[in-house]
Amino acid sequence: MMWTLKFLPEAEKDLKKLSGNQRIMTVKAIEKVRQNPLPASEGGYGKPLGHKGANDLIGFLKIKLKDAGIRVVYKLIRTDSEMLIVVIGARADDEVYNAAQHRADNNNLN
Repeated sequence: MMWTLKFLPEAEKDLKKLSGNQRIMTVKAIEKVRQNPLPASEGGYGKPLGHKGANDLIGFLKIKLKDAGIRVVYKLIRTDSEMLIVVIGARADDEVYNAAQHRADNNNLN
């Protein structure tokens, strides 16, 4: 089953800011994970997040693009089979996780 894909407006801006090659790789990774975004413990591609530094991201998952140094943080909305992209950003310390926490708080995702 293909999950419906939605982006927070800020995450759409994140994607547009990426260079052409990074954007292509990120979109491909999202599309692959979209086929089965469940946590790996449930047979999916998702890698669960927990506490990252001072951030409580329990219930969120990530996609890691190691070669590009990009992280995508998303949340599953199981009632509608939606995959909500929360943040896309460079792997720089915990910056992407700080942004995810901030956006989750602002959008009542916790």
